[in-house]
Amino acid sequence: MTDQVSMLIVDDEPSVRDPLMRWFVPEGYRVETAANGLEALDKLRDSSFDVVLLDIKMPGMDGIELQQRLKEIDSQLAIIIMTAYATVDTAVQAMKQGAYDYITKPVDPSDLSRLVRNAVVQRRLARENLSLKEGIRSLMSIDEIVGESPQTQEILKVIHTVAETDVTVMIQGASGTGKELVAMAIHFNSRRRYFPLITINCGALTDTLVESELFGHERGAFTGAQYRRKGKLELADKGTVFLDEIGNIGPKTQMDLLRVIETKRFTRLGGNQVVEADFRIISATNSNLEDAVKDGAFREDLYYRLNVFNIQLPSLKERASDIPPLVNHFVRKFAMAMNKPFTGVDPQTMEWLQQQTWPGNVRELQNAVERAVVVGKPPLITLDDIPRTSGWRTSSAPDEIMPLVEVEKRHIQLALEKTRGNVSVAAQLLGVDRATIYNKIKKYCLSY
Repeated sequence: MTDQVSMLIVDDEPSVRDPLMRWFVPEGYRVETAANGLEALDKLRDSSFDVVLLDIKMPGMDGIELQQRLKEIDSQLAIIIMTAYATVDTAVQAMKQGAYDYITKPVDPSDLSRLVRNAVVQRRLARENLSLKEGIRSLMSIDEIVGESPQTQEILKVIHTVAETDVTVMIQGASGTGKELVAMAIHFNSRRRYFPLITINCGALTDTLVESELFGHERGAFTGAQYRRKGKLELADKGTVFLDEIGNIGPKTQMDLLRVIETKRFTRLGGNQVVEADFRIISATNSNLEDAVKDGAFREDLYYRLNVFNIQLPSLKERASDIPPLVNHFVRKFAMAMNKPFTGVDPQTMEWLQQQTWPGNVRELQNAVERAVVVGKPPLITLDDIPRTSGWRTSSAPDEIMPLVEVEKRHIQLALEKTRGNVSVAAQLLGVDRATIYNKIKKYCLSY
């Protein structure tokens, strides 16, 4: 544990400094000494230390003042106070100002070694914690949302405003417009960013499974429930729950969710114990919930609870000026991931990309660029590298043989168009369950 650990011993008495140095050097510490406060400050400016053993009673600058100066230079510095019995009260004062601990003179080297080891562990944990927090901040900043259009700039402002609050947010927009990305940006720029962001795709689950995902269940609550399982709301305590495709939950789940939003209390399926959790809810939908409310398919009170703050995401066709920065962003991203030296897209290809309708929106554009990076030859992506099904709808000639995957994609898209985006009806027409359709929509970047 003492690898790379550095220590500074500050004491005006050589009879204290020298024995301590001889004790810690064989244990693997890098040790330096200082006879007064000014010398200690000079050493800390020249190099960094993990631990400082600091005497309080010294001529000139005393240990209390020196501690304050050291903390200004390195706020994470672990300082252990060495003091005589008569100055224990002063040592306690130093601890209140950020010292790790204190030890009385004459110093017992064994006790001091234990304190130093614990202080080093605490300092490392503090550094790791700070590093993790910095990593979280960089994981999803607002800058991750790419675009130069007025619509995108307005969305960035809205995200910044709503992230500072705890209100429920509803994000509306077509498939592939980046609803989950906006939800992540809100969470990671809020005070809840150091706690979980839990996502539930309500459209891909049956009503029973949605309830189990949200509230958890007790053993034996239903067939196959062999163990107690915590729900996503419980796991998201102090964090955020993102409910994707919220318009697909059934009447009972709507009623239960309304009660939970109001009380932040619930019971697991099959259980009686009340669970409390503090979470924020962000929901998303690509359907018109106002029409669903009018038709009686969605509770009006729940709608207004979820829709305290509304964010409307435009389609990519409505913000075509964002295509060049998005394309360049995706090229850099996938080129780095695949270790390919792409520098961008040739002008003709970029112009063509801007002219397409992109029914699958940003997700479809991203998939097209990823495929181009896979098959293309650096340094520039050309039109030949773009998959021919990207960005526009074409009808094949009767005698054209298409890949089976493309046939499936077009057939599902046709079913969605004929049912005006009603996934449940489209699933019935195709003879599959609703979850299968949602998975195919995500896989093929279909619009509905």
